[in-house]
Amino acid sequence: MPIYPGAQYLASYDAGRGQRYYLFGTNVEFAQIVGYYRTVLKNRGSLVYEQPPIHMFDVGRYREDAVAFPPGIAVKDYAWEGSEGYLHVTPDAAPARFRTIIQIVPPPPGVTGR
Repeated sequence: MPIYPGAQYLASYDAGRGQRYYLFGTNVEFAQIVGYYRTVLKNRGSLVYEQPPIHMFDVGRYREDAVAFPPGIAVKDYAWEGSEGYLHVTPDAAPARFRTIIQIVPPPPGVTGR
């Protein structure tokens, strides 16, 4: 799964059924991140919400019997309507804000893509 160059890894979470999802933050504008993934994935994706903007790219087949979440990449605009951005807090560092969050959900091991 491609990760936008320079995006900062924030966390990963158990999605169930052997899947994890991964969050990355960047201060690059939402539209530029969406453009990057359109080019790299050769996939237009879908704008699933207009307010706040969330754009999703499917990158594998969704098999309800095998996965908890469809494999894909979601890009969310956290600077929408003047928001300061997604607040990421870690115990040993100063809080950071990110304009755009990238959520990556790879297929679990053993589940093939498209």
